[in-house]
Amino acid sequence: MSVVEVHRGTLPLVLAFPHTGTFVPPDILSRLNSEGRKLRDTDWHVHRLYEGLVPGASVVRAWFHRYVIDANRDPSGKSLYPGQNTTGLVPLVDFDNRAIWQTGAAPGAGEIAERLERFHRPYHAALLGELERVRDRHGYVILYDCHSIRSPLPFLFQGALPDLNVGDNGGHTCSPAVRGAVMDVCAGQNRFSYVLNGRFKGGWTVRHYGRPGQNVHAIQMELSQHTYLDMRDDAFAYDADRAALLRPVLKAILDALLAVQPNLDTGTFQHRNSK
Repeated sequence: MSVVEVHRGTLPLVLAFPHTGTFVPPDILSRLNSEGRKLRDTDWHVHRLYEGLVPGASVVRAWFHRYVIDANRDPSGKSLYPGQNTTGLVPLVDFDNRAIWQTGAAPGAGEIAERLERFHRPYHAALLGELERVRDRHGYVILYDCHSIRSPLPFLFQGALPDLNVGDNGGHTCSPAVRGAVMDVCAGQNRFSYVLNGRFKGGWTVRHYGRPGQNVHAIQMELSQHTYLDMRDDAFAYDADRAALLRPVLKAILDALLAVQPNLDTGTFQHRNSK
């Protein structure tokens, strides 16, 4: 089977979904322990949450699970958050710091290198190809990296996350106007809490591709899963009623990203209606 799904859109917006996939090859699945097989750290149903919000956007979605290899980690294995607890390129533990592999079954360096070639690199080749295609068509592209996570998770952070966690690596991965478009929508509603560059500042994807000076702008949205899932007993079921409250906010964010006018010479933006 293909490890990545690509939908080619007509707008200068690419939605990326590196963590919604649940495919684990049988030879790998057989080595996960009972905790690992729960796949608890999936970004459950995020692709469904965004489905249809902006029909003209491109979509790039990994089919494989992050326990196979994490598509949002540096392929070198370098930590995104030095000095803080996190999970690796191929996780050994879940977000609760529980082992996910049977004793002695964790992959070694050679197998990790093989998984890079089989899964990680094809996903990013597809994502890069779509970013370049869209930029060639429009002169610029905005990459919106779609994520969600359980909260609270004491192993990763203290307390509970805000509902909407926006990351642009401290302003390095997108134009201020792109970031402002997202944050203006967050500030203009009062149902969901939000933060910019809090615990999650953007993963390897936005840090790697975000090059405002080259007209590639990247920003990450990490959602607390309680905003759209039934979290009782780890059901992770899509809650249509909760999602119906969140989807208009997400649509407003995506629409706001499309309502900025690029200056292709400088890689900056202004609102289309400004004079």
